[in-house]
Amino acid sequence: MAEPAPIPVSAPLRGRLRHAVPLAPYTSWRVGGPADELYEPVDRADLLAFLARRPAAAPVLWVGLGSNLLVRDGGVRGTVVVLHGHLAELELERPASAGDAGVIRAGAGVHCARVAKFAERQDLAGLGFMNGIPGTVGGALAMNAGAFGSETWPQVVAAEALFADGSVRWLEPAAFRIAYRTVIAPAGFRGFLGARFAVRPDDGRHRAATREHMARRKATQPVGHPSGGSTFRNPTGDHAARLIEAAGLKGTRIGGAQVSTQHANFILNDGAATAADIEALIGRVQAEVQARFGVVLEPEVRIVGEALAAGGDHA
Repeated sequence: MAEPAPIPVSAPLRGRLRHAVPLAPYTSWRVGGPADELYEPVDRADLLAFLARRPAAAPVLWVGLGSNLLVRDGGVRGTVVVLHGHLAELELERPASAGDAGVIRAGAGVHCARVAKFAERQDLAGLGFMNGIPGTVGGALAMNAGAFGSETWPQVVAAEALFADGSVRWLEPAAFRIAYRTVIAPAGFRGFLGARFAVRPDDGRHRAATREHMARRKATQPVGHPSGGSTFRNPTGDHAARLIEAAGLKGTRIGGAQVSTQHANFILNDGAATAADIEALIGRVQAEVQARFGVVLEPEVRIVGEALAAGGDHA
């Protein structure tokens, strides 16, 4: 499936471009130094027009809800593009029937929980797990995010991908290498713009199961506290939270960062944490779990940007 669409180089920009913008308000950890420049596009066409004015090789950090993102205190050199609330299209492209799957199309900036609720209102099953993903469609595609035992990509019919040559193509999942919390894109890939998801009629059981999962999540995870979501990937055959708790690390603090006493795979910001505090605590957890159990915990969160140099200047 391919729909090439050249970037409109001459189109006027309609979005908001700012410089030296602190990124803490754009991450769920509520930490992070400034971006050199930050763009909030009005819509898909405006985003493409903006990117057309940047060199194809220039780095771009895509931010949705910033829920799996740790931005270092020195900030991000280059361009940050905020998609949440901007690539926000969400529609039922094809209704589902007893013998045929339906299709929901969602832009990369749509909150995953909004996709799940949209499907539920249509009495459609298959996307309830997205209620448990605290991010956007773009982020879910980029990391094969999952919750409640399900993952994003098994539900993807096609993903809308932007390439460095300016083309936009709808690609089937086979074009990507997909694994647990890992997505490897084809050469020249620049970012996700949206996706089409398969859904099926719900007889009510899917909705009930989703509500049970959500109730359990609220009871066992520190929902509502500043965090990056699950900090570490689960090792094969085990759970990061179990290992961290077994190492006696629940409640461990560095500065304003703390391993949650409710769920050990969450690191919380008590309101005074810096990104350096959080990163140092991530490192301590990794070191102690490896020393105790010989297991190397891999971060599920993405760590970007530069450390803050002594004296407060950017590194």
